[in-house]
Amino acid sequence: MAGQTRDAEFTDYVASRAGWLRKVAYLLCSDWHRADDLVQETITKLYTNWSRASRVENLDGYARTVLVNTFLAEQRSPWRRWTRTGTAQPEQAWTAPDQDAVLDVRRALAALPPRQRATVVLRHYCDLTVEQTAEALGCSTGNVKSQTSRALDALRRTLTLRSMEGSR
Repeated sequence: MAGQTRDAEFTDYVASRAGWLRKVAYLLCSDWHRADDLVQETITKLYTNWSRASRVENLDGYARTVLVNTFLAEQRSPWRRWTRTGTAQPEQAWTAPDQDAVLDVRRALAALPPRQRATVVLRHYCDLTVEQTAEALGCSTGNVKSQTSRALDALRRTLTLRSMEGSR
């Protein structure tokens, strides 16, 4: 009976947060298929540690930390655990008021080093404080500030160059 309750709690949580986890994963890796893989691995890790995770005060923060750590571990690995088979599937189209600007920001974000990208996503998409981001990444607040500063400078340079190229 306790196992059924545990599974039901886990299923309810994942059903309610899977879309959000997928969006965060996409912002980290810039590929919907890889994002799905990251979310699946995160969900598997959450299930394995559900007895501990379900008692955490901020379950979303715990899940986000698992997701970011999974992404960063994959970036450090010399052997990428994902492979592509068959032909590439077309990405899902997402319409926005200014599609070109959205694509420019996504390309610029994808060009950042993984740690800087994770910092920007946590700070500006997930709206975490410097302290919360440091906790999620397992580093100091000073490191979060410097990584964020460098990332934002790189984004500004990249986006400024693209806008200058577009106005020619």
